[in-house]
Amino acid sequence: MGAPISEERTPGELGNPPPRAARTPATPGVPTTPRGTRDDAGAVRSAVLTLHRTTGLPVVFGGAVSGGASSGGHDRLRITELVGNTTDSLNGLVVRHGNGLGGKAMAMGRPLWVSNYPCSASISHDYDKPVGREGLLSILAVPIVVRRRVRGVLYGALREPLSLADRVVGAAVQTARDLEQDIAVQDRADEALARARPAVPESAARWEEVRAVHAELRALAERVEDVPTRDRLREASLRLAAAGLNEPTGSPRPVLSPRELDVLAYVAIGCTNAEAADRLGLLPETVKSYLRSAMRKLDSHTRLEAVTTARRAGLLP
Repeated sequence: MGAPISEERTPGELGNPPPRAARTPATPGVPTTPRGTRDDAGAVRSAVLTLHRTTGLPVVFGGAVSGGASSGGHDRLRITELVGNTTDSLNGLVVRHGNGLGGKAMAMGRPLWVSNYPCSASISHDYDKPVGREGLLSILAVPIVVRRRVRGVLYGALREPLSLADRVVGAAVQTARDLEQDIAVQDRADEALARARPAVPESAARWEEVRAVHAELRALAERVEDVPTRDRLREASLRLAAAGLNEPTGSPRPVLSPRELDVLAYVAIGCTNAEAADRLGLLPETVKSYLRSAMRKLDSHTRLEAVTTARRAGLLP
């Protein structure tokens, strides 16, 4: 149990090494404009649950930075995800860039915390009423920074004026870094889909781009730990695959495992087993085994025949 303090602290000021650096840059003065139009609230929700589980903090909450120039949402965070709260005072609260603890963390692009929120001289007190109704005193705010843009903030809090243990702060920062990675992967997937949308059947070159994007989406899905995000990436790849069908075939589709489809997607764009293994993080022998299994299920005797059959079935674009 630490002694009560009221000043803002950062990971490097506690005498121990700071938590592992962010996988994406976090620099002072970073803008808060979302990179795309996708709602990041779902990803924040998953991170809030993870933070509550790994730290044991009684109150954990967070939100995504809202977009939309008409609403001026580019510099605002809306708190939508809460665990352990006893009132609704924080639910839906809009935090402006630079205001309060979370707004200051957004402006500086780094984690900040105070151990006695109402007495802290290092932050503005625009949100004392909703914070006070919830009875929060020791609060940590960790911004989610992806490609130098703030996408959200995770908070953890105690109802006592106690300093937070280094372990708790480190776990919170790590949760934020994992969330940044997942959002960055989803951004890449969205950008890949956007590149693929102009593709038309008459253009062989464009279809090759669609196929490359499809393979990339499937590989990205396997790198994401968050299950809902992984499922969304796989669903996006299936939509791309089905785009090549002129009309339903009427016959049942062969059923391939996700990894069999991953391997076949790279074979379809001309990769060798070794190249597919390198891109998927597998051993060449493992890729060979998946390919054999896929060929058997597709009743094919060669790699090319397997790819052709999979395309006719709408499994590959």
